[in-house]
Amino acid sequence: MWIARHGESTWNVEGRWQGQGDPPLSGRGEKQAHALGERLVRRGVHTVISSDLTRAAQTALIAARRLGVAPCFDPRLRERDVGAWSGLAHVEIARRFPDELARMRAGDPDLRPGGGESFRELQARVRAALAEIALQEDGDGIAVITHLGVIRVLEPHVQVEHAGFFRPGGDGARRERESLL
Repeated sequence: MWIARHGESTWNVEGRWQGQGDPPLSGRGEKQAHALGERLVRRGVHTVISSDLTRAAQTALIAARRLGVAPCFDPRLRERDVGAWSGLAHVEIARRFPDELARMRAGDPDLRPGGGESFRELQARVRAALAEIALQEDGDGIAVITHLGVIRVLEPHVQVEHAGFFRPGGDGARRERESLL
């Protein structure tokens, strides 16, 4: 199974915290999605499952078109819900919510940023979704297109660029990783 991050969104460009906000891909993000599709072809991917948020769904549609398949969408693959933080610039969050931001950066698993979802809740949602997906053909030939917060459930310290992807190992270690553009 390959795990990919969505292409760059307009809010990424603007420095806004996305959460479950729903901005579209930027022009660069669309190019990244095309490049992702090319790379997934070379890896024998035949199934694309994606978050239903616009930035991931657009990435999935573009990449899946290159594979000649229609993507499936699963809301359990959405980014972490950050409540009132969604759509705010990072500097605005730091100004308005300094204590919450400090707790988040310290890794507090029970924090609900902006009244949203805790990391523990995110973990439960994502692990259930990925366990179910992995049962399909033992996960072989599947690409999951999702968000950085979801990816960090699998690999807490990984930094995956927009439309970059990796294949997690059985022990959670990255066996292969690529970044695009």
